[in-house]
Amino acid sequence: MGRLFIRRAYYPGSGEWEALCSRPETSYEDVRMSVDRIMDTVRSQGDSALFTYEKEFDKAYLQTLEISMEERDRFIVETGILMSDDLKEALSVAARNIRTFHEAQMPFPQRVETMPGVTCWRKSVPLEKVGIYIPGGTAPLFSTVLMLAVPASIAGCKEIILCTPPSPNGTVHPAILYAARLAGVTRIFTVGGAQAIAAMAYGTESVPRCHKVLGPGNTYVTYAKQRASMDGTAIDMPAGPSEVMVLADGTARPDFVAVDLLSQAEHGSDSQAILVLVEPDTVKADAFLDYVDTWLERMAGESGRLGYISSSLGHSRAIVVKKMAEAVGIANLYAAEHLIIQTEMPVDYEKEITNAGSIFLGSWSPESAGDYASGTNHTLPTGGWAHSYSGVSLDTFYKKITVQELSREGLERLAPTIVAMAEGEGLQAHAQAVRTRMNLLRETIPQGGKT
Repeated sequence: MGRLFIRRAYYPGSGEWEALCSRPETSYEDVRMSVDRIMDTVRSQGDSALFTYEKEFDKAYLQTLEISMEERDRFIVETGILMSDDLKEALSVAARNIRTFHEAQMPFPQRVETMPGVTCWRKSVPLEKVGIYIPGGTAPLFSTVLMLAVPASIAGCKEIILCTPPSPNGTVHPAILYAARLAGVTRIFTVGGAQAIAAMAYGTESVPRCHKVLGPGNTYVTYAKQRASMDGTAIDMPAGPSEVMVLADGTARPDFVAVDLLSQAEHGSDSQAILVLVEPDTVKADAFLDYVDTWLERMAGESGRLGYISSSLGHSRAIVVKKMAEAVGIANLYAAEHLIIQTEMPVDYEKEITNAGSIFLGSWSPESAGDYASGTNHTLPTGGWAHSYSGVSLDTFYKKITVQELSREGLERLAPTIVAMAEGEGLQAHAQAVRTRMNLLRETIPQGGKT
């Protein structure tokens, strides 16, 4: 088979880090026209366009787009062979952990008196309708159903709409249906691809218009979400190919490192896996990377997804540095979706990480734990967006509204400040809104009197 992990960089200067942290180029030019056409057609033709596109792209000749509650239960029973008791139990455990972690994020309003008589606070209001997209291509991502719908349910979203592509016979994977029932999804539609994003963004006769659209997908789905955001529908975050960075030193196990790299590489051919090894001795570094290569070859052949892995590792790399400070610097520059720290004292370095979607500490914290069942959310910023974006959390499903209440005395104290600033900006009506109230106070309150 030959070594999968081809590229190695030894002791690069800081000026070389940016090039080594480059990601595979993703161009939407080849999909832009197609997605724009789909989005515009769904917007103008509604359900009719969805039936047409499902026939064209998913080879599904549908009579209806929505799966009723009764149909959900029937599909689960009829395809029970695909839903083992072990899988049902696993989904239940994962849902419970995800719920526990996200319930701890419940917001509590804090009232602040900024000055006597001036009270301010902020309230969290759940989004009424959210749409989640679950891909059905290379793998049925039923775990993402839990990651998105569980916190939406905790937040109190009234409608949680799920769209996922159907099989040619019009059904979806039973584990997706089972997870949807566990997580509190209210409605499910058999619609996939860019047309599903359009349906949730614009609304059709069957699919409600959603206030926010979330979920992963291929380049068509990714661009469709970007287009939806430009048209006024909120999205969870910019998305791109999945990625992992592993920081390791000589205490790390090469087989653990290799399997963590592979677990991300198997997501797709455009995924990226980067290893940063802290080892000042070149001979020892070579020996470690040779071990990693050996394990990569061995485990990649057993994965059943060798095509994706080979392509993904083709634009992945190993970077060898002399000091942990350099490894941390590279990690903060790259801003990985998943950052695994397999070093002697990982907690010491976690404090220095400022850019990452999710961090996994130590040899016993594989990235797959966060992907499925530890409780943290696996919907994370990719493509370097971890510099400025957070992963999905309970806050994702709230909007924040500020409130202020001023007493007469409070406004009287604050009036000179407001008037001076309004006049300074040349906004006389703003100043007059305060003066009018102050004039009323002078007319109704006798000199030296109190209300």
